[in-house]
Amino acid sequence: MNVNREELKRMIDHISEQEVAELLDFIGYLNMKREREALKNLEQACLTSMDFWDNPVDDEVWNDV
Repeated sequence: MNVNREELKRMIDHISEQEVAELLDFIGYLNMKREREALKNLEQACLTSMDFWDNPVDDEVWNDV
């Protein structure tokens, strides 16, 4: 999706202060949603990399540490 940021800025200039506050809340929500998705992806990557180390050879080595 190609967004014209200048047009978006012009639209913001024509809305009420209350609507600006609502827009700010919505933008905050979108940022939080994006960050939550990034964290979810990072957690998934950690879990799949842990599977690599879950094997009898490494378990035996760590038992002796």
